[in-house]
Amino acid sequence: MTLRKDKSLDELARVGNVAQFVSYSPGRAQPHLEFSRVAGFDANHQFHDLSEGLRALLDQCPEGTLNLRSFTPDNPRSRDFHYGLADLAQIEALVRKMSGEGLYVIANETVDVADGGVSGVIQGGVVEFAPDDTPRCVEKGGTASLSLDWGLSLLKAVYGFPAETVDAGRGRLEFSIHPKPRGWRRGHTLMWEYEASDSAPAMAALKWPNRFSRLIGDKTFGLLIANVIGLLVPRTMCISRRIAPFSFGQPTLSNEVWIRTCPSEQEPGKFTTAKGWRDPFRLLAEEDPTGEAISAVLCQSAVPATFAGAAIMDAEKQIVIEGTPGEGDSFMVGKRLPERLPDNVLHDIRETYRLAEEKLGPVRFEWVHDGTRVWIVQLHKGATDSSASTLVPGEADKWEVFDVSSGLEELRRLLARLPADVGLQIRGDVGLTSHVADLLRKARRPARLQQQS
Repeated sequence: MTLRKDKSLDELARVGNVAQFVSYSPGRAQPHLEFSRVAGFDANHQFHDLSEGLRALLDQCPEGTLNLRSFTPDNPRSRDFHYGLADLAQIEALVRKMSGEGLYVIANETVDVADGGVSGVIQGGVVEFAPDDTPRCVEKGGTASLSLDWGLSLLKAVYGFPAETVDAGRGRLEFSIHPKPRGWRRGHTLMWEYEASDSAPAMAALKWPNRFSRLIGDKTFGLLIANVIGLLVPRTMCISRRIAPFSFGQPTLSNEVWIRTCPSEQEPGKFTTAKGWRDPFRLLAEEDPTGEAISAVLCQSAVPATFAGAAIMDAEKQIVIEGTPGEGDSFMVGKRLPERLPDNVLHDIRETYRLAEEKLGPVRFEWVHDGTRVWIVQLHKGATDSSASTLVPGEADKWEVFDVSSGLEELRRLLARLPADVGLQIRGDVGLTSHVADLLRKARRPARLQQQS
């Protein structure tokens, strides 16, 4: 038997935090109060009349507005729905009108879904969520999808508090997380609806970019995933445009820092990465004045680097590890060629890759080795289609030569102006794991390494 929607909210409120509400059934003289959860009042407090109940609710709403939804007992789907109402007289008149038509009515606090929090669903051991939306975001594309333990760990790292939800088991729980306290219990997590189910456990479909990774930045999301699955990530503070600063990762043996701009989607080598403190607000103003490209700036503890580089899986499903002694920034932008790495460094990176692959499947990551351990400074999911002679497979009607000595920004400009039917012959030595190769793969431009005479 399906519980009436307001009765279901009453049951959920017994075990967790729900949005403040009062509900009414049709009455002879006036709407009859059924259930209430209003901050500062006991559960199901009996207000004297309709006006008092609605006024109490409106006074306690953080946004100063409330919503009205109506339904019939045999169909919990909403009939008339009114959003963001602030005028008490209008609200009361609407409740009386809908009640007079034989409808049940729930008045609840308006919850700002664009407050930097997320909404989503927990079901079958999987959590899916997105910002700037209701729990129905899971019916759209672009939601973050993680196993429940990984997802809750990631959300705790970002928001600084654990999501307070009931154990959904095989059931389906709709929830939302908010930086500002909300709901009857004045908590940061709201539970919206629970449906029992005997469905089989689900499988997460972890991939990024997604709507949440764009909110906090592509690098931030990848590093959070690395941290959650147990890889070694340097202590990182994320200074985000829309979320309060948060930190994660492990301390290093250095007191220096790196500043890394963090675009919403990967833009290989385009924005600043620099050793030493930089004014993050100046960086944002200078490199992204419209606020559309860079989601955050990362301040990351430096790793005393003996070697640094990157690792990918190539078209033959082989792990390719490249790097240089010291810090790898020059290598990544194509200004320095990969060099032979010591056997112990190669062994450590292969073990790190196998651990990541076991948890995520094929990955690509940038690494730093401190002489003892491997640290992850950037992580992406997926293999590449590069090989020893082909950076990006494909045919082209014409081929143009690009010399890697021209630099990464010249390559970016060339890619922007080349017709779609033109491929690139890459002259000069370049690593398969470098930003040059990454940029070509991201552009999906056929690119071959020119044979050296």
